[in-house]
Amino acid sequence: MKHDLSRRRFVHKGIGLIGVGMLPVAWSIDAQATPAGLSFLNLHTGESLQTGITPDSDFDSEILTPVNRVLRDHRSGDITAMDPDLMRILAKLQAEVGVQGPYHVISGYRSPKTNAKLRAAGHGVATKSLHMQGKAIDIRLPGCDLKALRDAAKSLKCGGVGYYSKSNFVHVDTGRVRYW
Repeated sequence: MKHDLSRRRFVHKGIGLIGVGMLPVAWSIDAQATPAGLSFLNLHTGESLQTGITPDSDFDSEILTPVNRVLRDHRSGDITAMDPDLMRILAKLQAEVGVQGPYHVISGYRSPKTNAKLRAAGHGVATKSLHMQGKAIDIRLPGCDLKALRDAAKSLKCGGVGYYSKSNFVHVDTGRVRYW
């Protein structure tokens, strides 16, 4: 009987140790499944930024200050306040496609002077581009097919979505809902 009790204790302790040993694995899996927030890589400046911005984030100027800097006009260095709704759209979009990692930024804020130069050079830039108001961004998301990114952005029905397959980016803005 004493031998049986000892075996029972051994089994119970073994099961307990196995359970404890699995806890860190469960925690690490859970941590990977939980999005850390938006991140950006500005392809023109090489700057990157990890934020805590999620689809439900509340915004104040302190949270957006580093975002405004990374998404500045890379040609002039001018900075503007980016639209918090644009950040919410990007966070929702990333959740929708299920791909983590930094958005590659082709263009964030664009100063009126830069916008005029690009328009004059025939780059197909809108006269009243929402980039000039901090309400638009041109992006790609490594690991996500460009068409899938476009389709997910359209499904949100939160603003404008432009698809530029030859230039390999999707335009997202907080203007009226429209697609091109």
